[in-house]
Amino acid sequence: MNLDRAYYLLAAFYSLMVIIGVIAIFAGGGTLLAPVQLLLGALAVVGLWGYILKRRFMNPRMWRPLAGVLAVGIVVQLFIMLTTPLSSVLLTWMLTSSIFSVMLVIMLYRYGDRDQPLWASDEERTAARQLDVLLSDNSPIMAIKRDGTRENSVKVSKSNEGYKASVTRRSQESQERFEERFQYPETLVFFLEKFTSVTVNDFKKTTSL
Repeated sequence: MNLDRAYYLLAAFYSLMVIIGVIAIFAGGGTLLAPVQLLLGALAVVGLWGYILKRRFMNPRMWRPLAGVLAVGIVVQLFIMLTTPLSSVLLTWMLTSSIFSVMLVIMLYRYGDRDQPLWASDEERTAARQLDVLLSDNSPIMAIKRDGTRENSVKVSKSNEGYKASVTRRSQESQERFEERFQYPETLVFFLEKFTSVTVNDFKKTTSL
């Protein structure tokens, strides 16, 4: 069995667990928090399928907070199990949900990493390829974007460790400098366009001079 098949079976198993949980609730089982747990579990399974299939589902910003909520839920349930006398049904339900949530926490945390090509739009992928060509020919490259009294100066470089963007923001009142590092050019393009308004065309203009 290869790793991809193991992942598919894992996601299918978690999906089945959600279905079994729904059936259990309709049969009168589970705790008062079971519907909430199932809702979180269903969202987590969607994220798990997205991680395995390398597909975009919903917003990347939601997956790491969801992983954090699941992690807190695990700790709370373990605390309750250790400090409160529970019936065998409740103990089994809480222990099972805690155990199977651990793997989801890990994978959802990874899935929520914005620095992945899967979160890029088609336009960002196209721009990333163009930027990679520019960096292959000449690294580092620079671009300047002016908007009235504001100026954003960006220097981008490529190395074996990934991509680095050095940004300087200037205005009449202040000046700000910071650096960001990325594993993939798609994320670099997203960052540049969102936080500096610099596009690949701005680098092309600079390198052609």
